[in-house]
Amino acid sequence: MSDEAKREPGLPTIDVHEYGGKREGARQMMNRRLFMQLLVYEVDGKADHEAGELAGRFRHAHVPAVIYADAMDPSSVGVLTWSEEPVHFVHAVRPVLQGTSLRLRRDFSMIGRTYATGHEPDLEHALLRRAVENVSHEAYRWHVWYPLRRTGGFARLEPHDQAQILREHAQLGMAYGAQELAHDIRLACHGLDPGDNEFVIGLVGRELHPLSHLVQAMRRTRQTSEFIAKMGPFFVGYVLHRVG
Repeated sequence: MSDEAKREPGLPTIDVHEYGGKREGARQMMNRRLFMQLLVYEVDGKADHEAGELAGRFRHAHVPAVIYADAMDPSSVGVLTWSEEPVHFVHAVRPVLQGTSLRLRRDFSMIGRTYATGHEPDLEHALLRRAVENVSHEAYRWHVWYPLRRTGGFARLEPHDQAQILREHAQLGMAYGAQELAHDIRLACHGLDPGDNEFVIGLVGRELHPLSHLVQAMRRTRQTSEFIAKMGPFFVGYVLHRVG
């Protein structure tokens, strides 16, 4: 029986695919995406030593991760992991972190999934590889992560108006990337975030100042100035270890 025949009459058709731009004359479509999770822990003793121990545990378990020094708290470390399969965080990441003296800082727990805007020239790269390349780049040692939520007014705008607002935001971000000042990771977290946020944003770069400068510049865009209800908290991390 076809999907159309099985669909209850009167119900909308639900499409969970991600769509990119056209490639070889056909619009790109995928039902795959990458999940990324940030966990921040308060530790006993020397945080840098604990970060090294964590890196060893992840390496032994063959789990890719980035281990951060929390630049704002000398007693905290951050752990970033990723996978296409969200059960990875339960079956692979969770066992690595159990049996330690780490104390989770729930205010900095973030998880989200990559998503497409509909214009990506290489959809697979945008969804599955771009974020990992950014967080794994040896030269990008400063990473800033934060959640945000838009107001309900944005969802009520006409699609054309939404596109114009998002284009302004995206072009500013691309300008920073083109000058090697900052690169972004955009994750959707609808229904995943305990604070009812909608997106998790990661900014990575060689220096910290341009990441702060980008956030400041974004405040002047229409999306941020008119349609952002909440941003933060901001986690400022310096990469101590990468586990490939």
